[in-house]
Amino acid sequence: MALRRKGRSAGRRAAVRWWLLSLAGTAAAAALLAVALHVSASASAGAPYRLAKPREAEELRWEQEFAPPQLASPHSRKISDMVAVARILNATLIIPELDKKSFWLDKSNFSDVFDEEHFIRSLVNDVKVEKKLPMELVKAPKSVRHFKSWSGVDYYQDEISPLWEHRQVIRAAKSDSRLANNFLPPDIQKLRCRAFFQALRYAPPIEALGNLLVERMKSFGPYIALHLRYEKDMLAFSGCTYGLSQTESDELASIRENTTYWKVKDIDPLEQRSDGHCPLTPKEVGMFLSALGYPSSTPVYIAAGEIYGGESHMVELQSRFPILMSKEKLASAEELRPFRKYASQMAALDYIVSVESDVFIPSYSGNMARAVAGHRRFHGHRKTVIPDRKALVRLFDKVDSGLLNEGYELSQMITEMHRKRQGSPRKRKGPVSGTKGSDRFRSEEAFYENPLPDCFCQSKDDSS
Repeated sequence: MALRRKGRSAGRRAAVRWWLLSLAGTAAAAALLAVALHVSASASAGAPYRLAKPREAEELRWEQEFAPPQLASPHSRKISDMVAVARILNATLIIPELDKKSFWLDKSNFSDVFDEEHFIRSLVNDVKVEKKLPMELVKAPKSVRHFKSWSGVDYYQDEISPLWEHRQVIRAAKSDSRLANNFLPPDIQKLRCRAFFQALRYAPPIEALGNLLVERMKSFGPYIALHLRYEKDMLAFSGCTYGLSQTESDELASIRENTTYWKVKDIDPLEQRSDGHCPLTPKEVGMFLSALGYPSSTPVYIAAGEIYGGESHMVELQSRFPILMSKEKLASAEELRPFRKYASQMAALDYIVSVESDVFIPSYSGNMARAVAGHRRFHGHRKTVIPDRKALVRLFDKVDSGLLNEGYELSQMITEMHRKRQGSPRKRKGPVSGTKGSDRFRSEEAFYENPLPDCFCQSKDDSS
């Protein structure tokens, strides 16, 4: 299968603890509020929604804590949603502090990962953003709130906005999935797009090295970026031990047992795999790429942290695709030195190379994979092949048991089942039929995974 070269470039992202300030109090703030109101009125093509009026100096603090196993992506989604919520509440954002207590103990600050000045400038006509909480408000009355998941505009205006009457600071204890995927005003959805795909750009040093890695990867020819989620944290969290030794399996179980904020401890690895909940192994990925028709001469970039088990688990993939590269292979030790101790910054480099690849293939549909897939859709629906893991493991098990041979038949089966899983334009999927409550929202395709139609211009005649 040939790889085709397409367009390029992007704005990117990542991790967090937030403050938001309400627009009010001074003449300058009132002027900014007027700009925000003007933008809202002119940007919305749908039904108008209510905006709160200016008040005494009030603020909203968002605290977002992110565990960095997939550092380059969940931060962006949460940040972008909080930008939109701030817009709904006429609040001023305070640049967030990044979580420093997660699995990877990453000490990065926001400005280490993102271009802070660009973030502020990009949102100047939508939401006011400040770098620090004003000193006069540090000791202001505060309220801690757990915002309702998948909420719409009415929830924030009817239940959160009235809190300003009694509190100057509101702390949002959680920010994951606090905004609905669908049925929001068009201008709010477009703001989410601007925040996620344009305002959140990586810091200049990360962008510079990331773009250099892209150039070096392209020197080998059109390439596949493989997001290989075969790292210790992922396998421990998911309980996926297929193909591992007993010693390795025991080590992962011990990690899961001793990580207090991972709630599920007892996991059946065979059931996980058969249900499609495990990442494909490096061996399975190699079989998958071969079955799709990619020749052994295809350059493959491994977007990942340290692969669990090291080279011993990469032998079969390496034998199928010898041009197997990574940031560690493409960059010198000196070039990587400023980033090596920071998992979020290393993940950001992988994110850039993945967005700019000719083909992107994730071995697991986690947060980073979804973010990259959405980013590639935003930049022209670049080819992204999403493996049907549940169907694939059944085929691979047949191969292992001798009931099916690799070759034409397997290739035809795998190619056909992935014919409509390659990132072609389509509207975002709604909830799974029959689901109710939070499960209904959870079953929807995420806004940032597929921003069609909200983030794309459409003609009046476009009914697709």
